Order: sequence, then structure tokens, then C-alpha cells
Amino acid sequence: MNEVKRRRAAIRAAQTAGLETLLVTHPADVHYLTGFTGSNAAVVLGSQKPVLFTDGRYTTQAKEQAVGLKVLVEQKPAFVAAVEHIVATGQNPCGFDPTLTTVSSLERMRKAVTAKERRGFFQPIEGLVARLREIKDEDEIARMRKAAKLGCSLFDVALEAIAKGGTEVSVAAEMEFAARKAGADAMSFETIVASGPRSALPHGKASKAKLPKRGFVTLDFGVVLDGYCSDMTRTVFLGKAKQRERDVYHSVLEAQQAAVAMVRAGVTCGEVDEAARSVLRNAGLDGYFSHSTGHGVGLEIHEGPRVASKQEQVLEPGMVITIEPGVYIAGEFGVRIEDMVLVTKTGGEVLTSASPKSWMDWIEF
Repeated sequence: MNEVKRRRAAIRAAQTAGLETLLVTHPADVHYLTGFTGSNAAVVLGSQKPVLFTDGRYTTQAKEQAVGLKVLVEQKPAFVAAVEHIVATGQNPCGFDPTLTTVSSLERMRKAVTAKERRGFFQPIEGLVARLREIKDEDEIARMRKAAKLGCSLFDVALEAIAKGGTEVSVAAEMEFAARKAGADAMSFETIVASGPRSALPHGKASKAKLPKRGFVTLDFGVVLDGYCSDMTRTVFLGKAKQRERDVYHSVLEAQQAAVAMVRAGVTCGEVDEAARSVLRNAGLDGYFSHSTGHGVGLEIHEGPRVASKQEQVLEPGMVITIEPGVYIAGEFGVRIEDMVLVTKTGGEVLTSASPKSWMDWIEF
């Protein structure tokens, strides 16, 4: 099972960092290491057999999903029971991720350890599992291809809904209904449908605003399928466009394509970002590009690596990132184009290529 290999990799990474045991509590990390999808769980990885702690709501589910682990059902919080187990079995020091642990949770964890044993017991180690998750294995890539394919199909649904007129939220509703009917676990995030001047809002969630007779409509959406997320953005135009609107769109498309062309193993995230940003700079539009060029996608919609200015992290085969430059002119309009890209040794494979991006494919309903 892939989860077994992942647990072994996590244990090796923890041991390299000088840790006897790793305590994992973040739901996405737990899912990655065990296959368990419940909302309350903690995993202890160390020299002994791995143990999954959860509560009575998930007794059957945990035993079905977390194959190869010992499952202990507790009435107390899973992370507290996990710490008590580490103390009882002498598997310390214990590594935990401080970026994913609240102050109150850490305090409760500390109280589960006697004052005598507490010194040096908890060792912060940031992002150990998150870094492993950045590089997808074959099973994960296969699932992400399917999620991307389903996501792409929703663009056609959106175009049909837009052609009917109505409101932004009515378009989003039809997309989300179609996703569920097609087997999606959920949407990756709240669907963005932003039209007219609202298209200048990078995260303009679908509102009750009526679709304009003339103007851009930005559609940013994704699905969760078999636990893995998809993410893509398309921007369409209603009515007859002015040359400036066409020029901005094509500049964003050129920037997006330049960044996609830059993706390959060995290139830094900053270099990919600059490939997009330089195109917009040459067009005099870089001042309207207000966010990073992309991010990792997987079990969560936002993962590492971060594709942003001056980021020195090097892309590796198996990473899946988004490429999503945009231009947002407040009070007028906005354009964003986004694809999911799989990093390979020789380049980048666009997973969302089934949905068209060129202006003439869909312009002027």
C-alpha cells in the first residue's frame, strides 16, 4: 500500500531530524499517511507499530480505512490520547508541527506529560509531512488526473448556464450540482463567479448580482474527487469586447502560457513566477497583478510549493502546481487564467487542458 511507503518515509525523515517519534494531527496529513478521512484523529509513528487514535464516531470507518495500523478509540481528544501513549511506551522525544497545533492544544498535550518528563519531550518540526506531500506518487497523480477531468467538464456546464442569463450564484449552483451528480466528494472551495466590475475581485465569490449583457465573467472552481482537489480558472466575455479588453486578456494568456512553458524539474518557483510577471510587466500591466503565480494542489487546495516572486524552492517531478496570473483593474474588470500543471523531468503536463483558453473558442455569446 502507498500509505505504508509514506509512513516509512515520514519515520525516516523524523529520525534524520533526531526524533524518536512523530505525532501527526492535521487531517490532511493523517489522510496521507493512513487513508483515514475522519475529522478527529492523531497518528503516532515511531519505532513501534503505528497507532491511529480517534473517537467512537469513527470506530468502523477507521478500521476499514486505516489498514495496517492499530486503531484505538478513545473518549478523550485523539491528540491527548496519542501523547499519553507516547509517554507510556517511552517513545520520546516527540516531534510535532507547531504551524498546525493551536496554543490550547499544545497546552493540553503538555499536561499529559509529567513535569519531570516534560523537558525536551516536545520537539517542533515544521512541515515534515507537508513536504512529503508535495511530491505525488503514481496513485495520487492518477486521482488528480480524474479530479482535473471532472473539473474541466464543469466549464461546459458554466457556459450553458451563462448563456441562459441569470445571476452569478445561479451559474455556480448549476456547476456544483453537476459536480455532485458526476461523483465529486465536494467542491475544492466556494465557487467563484465574478462578473462585470466584480471580475476585478480576485476572490469574488458568486453573488446575487445579475450577469451583465456586456463584460467579463471570471470562473474559478474545482472539485474534490477521491480525496484530491482540482483547481482551474477561465474568464469569458459577454457581448462585444473593446480592443483594450481583448489586449488585456491576451496579455494574461501570454503570461500564463509563458509560465507553463517554464515548468520543469530543476527550475525554481521564482523563475516560473517571473516568466508570467515579465510578460505583464512588458505590457504595462504588472501593477495590476496582485498575487503569486501559483501554489501546490493535492489533498488540500493550497499546498506547497509556493510559486511566487523570489521563491528559491526547486520544482521536482511529481509536484502538481497551479499557474494562474491575473490582471485586476478596480472598478472596471479583471482577467485570470489558471491551469493545474504536473511537473515532469522534461517539462510540465497541463492536467486541465480539456477546457479551452483562447479567446475565439467562446467569445461573445
